[in-house]
Amino acid sequence: MKYHKIILAGGNGYLGGILAEYYKDLAHEVIILSRKPAEPKANVRTVLWDGKTEGSWTGALDGADLLVNLCGKNVNCRYTAKNQREIFASRNVPTRLLNQVVSKMEHPPKLWINATSATIYRHAEDHAQDEYTGEIGYGFSIDVCKQWEAAFFETETPQTRKVALRIGIVLGRHDSVFPRLLNLVKCGLGGRQGDGEQYMSWIHEQDVARSTEWILDHDHLDGVVNCTAPVAIKNELFMKTLRQAWGIPFGLPSPQWLLEIGMLLIGSETELVLKSRWVAPGRLLDSGFKFYFAEARHAIHDILSLRL
Repeated sequence: MKYHKIILAGGNGYLGGILAEYYKDLAHEVIILSRKPAEPKANVRTVLWDGKTEGSWTGALDGADLLVNLCGKNVNCRYTAKNQREIFASRNVPTRLLNQVVSKMEHPPKLWINATSATIYRHAEDHAQDEYTGEIGYGFSIDVCKQWEAAFFETETPQTRKVALRIGIVLGRHDSVFPRLLNLVKCGLGGRQGDGEQYMSWIHEQDVARSTEWILDHDHLDGVVNCTAPVAIKNELFMKTLRQAWGIPFGLPSPQWLLEIGMLLIGSETELVLKSRWVAPGRLLDSGFKFYFAEARHAIHDILSLRL
């Protein structure tokens, strides 16, 4: 085994499952901090916490190689006042709690990765946004990211290296955006959304997991790190590539007015589809990280062929 202990706070969701599966053969134990109990599976076990108060769960962090914080209410909802409060609190409260605990531990985790979002950058159709010169955007979702990262970095943890991992749209078969877009393709609705010119900064689920291990093994990486594939793709081309991979030659487009109605019906926001996210993983590339899936067509083919 390469590592002693991996901690996944709020790790009972989709991405937590990907990381638990990835690390179970690399670590002696993987511990998921969750509000819901779960049966242990091999060396993966769940420890209960409420994400708000200290308790016996703090002992699980002792001597960990890696802590990944994945806590946060899904932003795929209407931005009502109630949902906005919950989105902020579900990120900031657990992050500050972990800071409170980690900062006073004798043997804290060596590395703490806080999974934040690449949507923090502005709507970009002119050039990619990297960690060096990228420009922060404005609006609710950006405010969420800014507050979350501020809460993460506000407490010094001298024995624990910190990385805010700005993750793009994660592509995988079982959850997140990919199965929803695939369902549109299957129904003949897999055309462009809006004018289709907006960029998607995406990343294959395996490259997310691999990037966390890369950061763990490269001590010079700290602060902000973008976690997106190096080749962003426009929405129209992505949908065309997905249609071709599934073998469907056409897909009805969804103009903005139709998206507004559809998003209202399913309880979501058009920003999630129409914002142009063109983000580059400058620091990962500069450190020598090699993506398994640099181009969307390769990721799509992999997901469809290996995860049926």
